[in-house]
Amino acid sequence: MNQLDALKQYTTVVADTGDFKQLAQFQPQDATTNPSLILKAVQKPEYAPLLKDCVTRWHGRAIDELMDRLIVRFGCEILSIIPGRVSTEVDARLSFDTAATVARAERIVELYQAEGLHIDRVLIKIAATWEGIQAARQLEQRGIHTNLTLLFSFAQAVACGQAKVQLISPFVGRIYDWYKKQAGANWDEAAMAGANDPGVQSVRAIYNHYKHFGIGTEVMGASFRNTGQIVALAGCDLLTIAPELLAQLAASDAPVARVLDPEAARRVALQPVQYDEAGFRYALNADAMATEKLAEGIRAFAADAAKLEQLMQAAA
Repeated sequence: MNQLDALKQYTTVVADTGDFKQLAQFQPQDATTNPSLILKAVQKPEYAPLLKDCVTRWHGRAIDELMDRLIVRFGCEILSIIPGRVSTEVDARLSFDTAATVARAERIVELYQAEGLHIDRVLIKIAATWEGIQAARQLEQRGIHTNLTLLFSFAQAVACGQAKVQLISPFVGRIYDWYKKQAGANWDEAAMAGANDPGVQSVRAIYNHYKHFGIGTEVMGASFRNTGQIVALAGCDLLTIAPELLAQLAASDAPVARVLDPEAARRVALQPVQYDEAGFRYALNADAMATEKLAEGIRAFAADAAKLEQLMQAAA
């Protein structure tokens, strides 16, 4: 049994890509996209017609609507291949506007429904700012399920659990990147691998908290740099993995053991944690890594959304 098949015994495997032509070979349950992945895909010759078709078909509509129609088109193509859910992201430029995030999310869902897809097959991705989490709370109450992304801190995870969001995506690789950069020449790759990886440790703490206190929000590790990080989180509810790393897992027959386990989490001695807005903002501010990576992530996704708009305007 290869590592990918072994991992699927303990964890729901999700493909992290906009390149839906790669999906079938790995047989993931779900798939995730983001503006950067969609931008990357539409610049490939085989996907350029999707962008052109969207612009031609909906010529004259506002650019934000064209953007939503394009990302939904990709989502529909992905859902024709996978059995589960696709995550589709709200424009990162709305990350600090609760009302605008809710309105945009509702439009995305309506576009999927117009294509005959059930609401339960879509997760709306929203940055895990305080405003984004409150938007997700409202959407969940309306039956629209959410995936809170750009999640780097325990405080973000706790607030998401309180809001009863469907799923969170803690970013393993970007946490690892920050600590490695901070350490500079003192970084010991071997000593900080596997269970000692700071990104892996972050997800494990969140997973244990959720399972210990019976919080129903799903934990989906994301943003991996190597297969060692993935194997160290075997047993996590879901793991979203780029095609390159899926291929590496499929090519390896090294053993994969379950690491995260809900029963074990329930036996861990933990104290309950809750946050109001002031407490959340203070806890996030106290975590330099999470503060920096959240801001950086929003800027990067916003920049790629703007580039995608420029491509659409050029194709008009």
